[in-house]
Amino acid sequence: MELELQLIGASLRSIADEMGAVLIRSAFSANIKERRDCSTALFDAQGRMIAQAEHIPVHLGAMPDAVAAVLAHDPGPDDVYILNDPFAGGTHLPDITLVTRTPIGFAVTRAHHADVGAREPGSLPADSRRLDEEGVVIPPTRLDERTLEELVTRMRSPAERRGDLRAQLAAHGLASRRLDELCKRLSAPRVEAAGDVLHAYSERRVRAAIARLPDGCFRAVDTLEALDGGELEIRVAVTISGDEVEIDFTGTAPQHDGNLNCPLAVARSAGYFVVRCLTDPDVPASGGAFAPVHVTAPEGCLVNARAPAAVAAGNVETSSRIVDVVFAALGEAVEVPAQGQGTMNNLTLGNERFTYYETVGGGQGACPEADGPSGVHVAMSNTLSTPAEALELAYPLRVERHALRLGSGGKGRRRGGDGVVRELRVLEPCRLSLVSERRRNAPRGARGGGPGEPGRNLLNGKELPAKATRELAAGDLVRVETPGGGGFGRVRKSH
Repeated sequence: MELELQLIGASLRSIADEMGAVLIRSAFSANIKERRDCSTALFDAQGRMIAQAEHIPVHLGAMPDAVAAVLAHDPGPDDVYILNDPFAGGTHLPDITLVTRTPIGFAVTRAHHADVGAREPGSLPADSRRLDEEGVVIPPTRLDERTLEELVTRMRSPAERRGDLRAQLAAHGLASRRLDELCKRLSAPRVEAAGDVLHAYSERRVRAAIARLPDGCFRAVDTLEALDGGELEIRVAVTISGDEVEIDFTGTAPQHDGNLNCPLAVARSAGYFVVRCLTDPDVPASGGAFAPVHVTAPEGCLVNARAPAAVAAGNVETSSRIVDVVFAALGEAVEVPAQGQGTMNNLTLGNERFTYYETVGGGQGACPEADGPSGVHVAMSNTLSTPAEALELAYPLRVERHALRLGSGGKGRRRGGDGVVRELRVLEPCRLSLVSERRRNAPRGARGGGPGEPGRNLLNGKELPAKATRELAAGDLVRVETPGGGGFGRVRKSH
């Protein structure tokens, strides 16, 4: 690449990174300022992603759908659009997206808000059956002060919601200023032309990497643990043909009467993530890297649900299982790691006074060259853990224990990473919602490696199911034991 292109590309990526820094440092909620559950990106005037910060994979892969939904409304230069509708460019309702015009296209932020007005505090109910049970549904809407106030008054902790939305707006203001400066130095046409070249460059690199993979059709199946105790199958056929990949979910279970459904945008995100991991993970992050990957699924199935299906767990748990099953299919063609924990271990606590949300890390699967890392947020999540000091300062909660779950990683020539033990004691009455996976079906090992330990949820020492909602009294103790990663390879016998 020419030097000027490299400089413009680095400038665009640094603007996306700085947007993320402004959002995180300005946010009010621990979920954004501590856990960094947010993402930022820049798009060109055609709605193609040209630069992103290295934030949350499930956010970033679905962002093009949000920009397309806003483009349909022909936004003006000073308009701010807000949305969270999963069937109009969103992922699940807590993920609120803002889209604004810039001199070269659009700036986008997406942040997980700790509450958006569902019947359960935290807006991640374990037993929702319709989208409107999960919170305020926002189609692409022009945002002004009046609209902002109307929205936050329908949510718990409106001051915190207002603060987090204003943090997103601050990130957009930063993007506009930085892009103005870049265009004044180099001219908007030169920056736009560079965006075209960078998009094409990412596409060429990914296509070249795909072309090195063996052609063929590779299949796999995996399951999700439904609220009623049953299981829901995800089936995939991954076809590699030349320099393109088709990921087809025909045969996947129909959408169900629960919240493990997800829109196709989330399935695309998961597919993009796997292909990028296995082809050219260091490629400059832009929409060009997604162009050779085609994701299809029958309308009305679990991974391409129709409105008004509930989707709260689809974005976090089904996306994780899609990653597992696509990796498993491609494992027939190339070496892939053993399965990681395969869940985000979503935990929400709250009442009318406070809402708190977190995900809990676990074990990653081992690979041929190394043991799996322990206690990490893997696959479609890329967040941090809330520090105990920040959590206890802001909420009526006490961290009793946060430690590795030693020995939970699968055995093998390379061991799987260990999960985590997380204990939170509530100090006032509140509601608990748990949305988790891999409680019955353990993460699988690879090439003869052993499975990781499945996870466990406990309340005052009594086991809870993978998905649960409970009323808590002051002093109750919630314990989450997250899954370990699978091991890789058989243990060689010593002589």
